[in-house]
Amino acid sequence: MGTLEGHLLPGICLLIFSLHYSVMVSLALLRGQRFLKPPLTPKEKRGHRWWQLVPVEGMMKVAISLTGIITEFFYPPGVNRMMMVDWEDPRRPFLFYDNWYHVTMYGFFTLSGIVDIVSRACQAQQNVKLERAAEALAFCVLVLLMAFHLENKGTLEVRTHLLFVAPTFLLTLVLTMEVWVPDQPTLWVLKTWMGLVLSTWMLQLCVLMYVPPSGQPWRAENPGDLAFLLIFFCWHLGFGAIVLAAVYGLCSLWHHRISSWREVPRAKYQLCPRSYSSEELEKLGTEAMLQDGGI
Repeated sequence: MGTLEGHLLPGICLLIFSLHYSVMVSLALLRGQRFLKPPLTPKEKRGHRWWQLVPVEGMMKVAISLTGIITEFFYPPGVNRMMMVDWEDPRRPFLFYDNWYHVTMYGFFTLSGIVDIVSRACQAQQNVKLERAAEALAFCVLVLLMAFHLENKGTLEVRTHLLFVAPTFLLTLVLTMEVWVPDQPTLWVLKTWMGLVLSTWMLQLCVLMYVPPSGQPWRAENPGDLAFLLIFFCWHLGFGAIVLAAVYGLCSLWHHRISSWREVPRAKYQLCPRSYSSEELEKLGTEAMLQDGGI
C-alpha cells in the first residue's frame, strides 16, 4: 500500500461504496423509509438461485480485500513479503511490518464481507446486528493501525495519517452506535459524509505523495506546505458535504419525476355509480326520450 497503486485501490473502491451509499440514503430520506436496507425475508421464502442469495456488497468486500492482500505480498511481480521473521538473523527481527499492517487491515474487511455472506446466504434469518458489528470492528482496527502506523515516517506523512484518522474515528463511532441504535437518518447522513471525506482524502494523498501537480515533492520543512495540508483537508470536508447535497438533489429530481409518472389523473378514471338519484334518473329518461324521438 506504500505505492501509488496501493493507495488508489482502497481510495477508488471506498469512493464507489460512498457514492452508492449516498444514493441509497438520499432515496431513503425522500421516500420516508424506516429502514435504509429492508431486512431480508426468511431464507425459505427467497429464491434458490445463488445470485439471489449471495450479497453483492459482501462479495465486493471480500474480492477487493483479497486483491489488496495479494498485492501487499506479491506486488510488484517477483517479490514475496509473506515472511514475517528473518530466521537467518540471530536477532530474529520482524520483516515487512508496513505490509503486515495493511494485510491486517484488509483481513478484517475480508472478515466483514464473509460475515455479510454468511448472514444473508447461509443463515435461515439475516443477522443484521452481526453484520454491523463486523463492519464496525473492521473500521476500529483501521483506526488503531493508522494511529500507530507512524514508524519511520516523515513529518508530512505523519500529519496526513493523523488527518486520515480523524474522519475514520468518527465513522467508526457512528458504525458502533448503529449496532445498538440502528436506522437513524442522522447517522445515515453522517456516515455517508465521512465515507466521502475518507475516500477523497485518500485520493488526495496519492497526489500529495506520489504525483504532485507542480512536479516538486511536498517538503515537511516548509511551513507553507504543512499549513496547506490542513487547509486542503478542511476543503475535503466541505467538498464531501457538497457531493452529498448534489447527490441528494439529483435523487430528488429523479424521485419527483418518477412519482409524477406514476400518478394517475383522476379525471380519466372514475368509479361507476352504483345507484342514481331521482334527478339523474329523470335526466337519463329525458335523454332517452329525445333519442327515441330523433330516431
